[in-house]
Amino acid sequence: MKKKTRNLVIAGTAAVILVCTGGYMFMQDYLGNKIKIHQVIASADSAAAGGSNTANTVPGARNATVSGEQLNGNWAITGDSRVYFSVDTTKEKVNFENDAVNGKWIINLNDAGSMKGQGSIDMSHINSGNEKRDRHLKEPDFFDIEKYPNAEFTASSFEGLLPEWQEGTAYDFTMNGVLTVRGIDKDVTFSGKALYENEQVKLSGTTYVTFGDFGLERPKSVLLSAEKDITVQLELVLKR
Repeated sequence: MKKKTRNLVIAGTAAVILVCTGGYMFMQDYLGNKIKIHQVIASADSAAAGGSNTANTVPGARNATVSGEQLNGNWAITGDSRVYFSVDTTKEKVNFENDAVNGKWIINLNDAGSMKGQGSIDMSHINSGNEKRDRHLKEPDFFDIEKYPNAEFTASSFEGLLPEWQEGTAYDFTMNGVLTVRGIDKDVTFSGKALYENEQVKLSGTTYVTFGDFGLERPKSVLLSAEKDITVQLELVLKR
């Protein structure tokens, strides 16, 4: 091989290595899960088989009876609450966290039809532990937070909650309502757990939506061919 040809081959190989390395570094910069989901009701304590009215007692709980009269009334979402959404990619599950949660709950265990719940999150607080990825999701081609600064959930009905609880015991329930993102409403059903302890009501619930439900395309450039479903998880702490 002539010297000139050999040099061209070496230069070309080096260029390919640089491009591939740069592409890998770019991809790594956007990918990777950096957020751990913190459940207000520990999974080991709330894991249950069965369905409605299934109950699991948290170890060490006092197990005092809590009547509807003690639970009924107005409750506010505290700063310990979080909303998560998770997307499965070809590489791994990527979690997003939002800690700017506020809202209120009206509990009435004697009349489930009169129970109400409302919550909202400030979309500027989306956090996946990756600034570039988060910045992209806030732009007009995705969540467009300047035009739609908040996402909201309004609960319309509850099923499965007993009229009397034991403190420290988690109970299965389902919650129907409307999730609003980018000004688009979507009917959803959350399956979850409810627990009362230390003068707080804790709610943990999960539902599934798609990007298309809110007029979004799958963010391939950000999440590397994300799967269709998005897991939405509420981890709420309520206090009077």
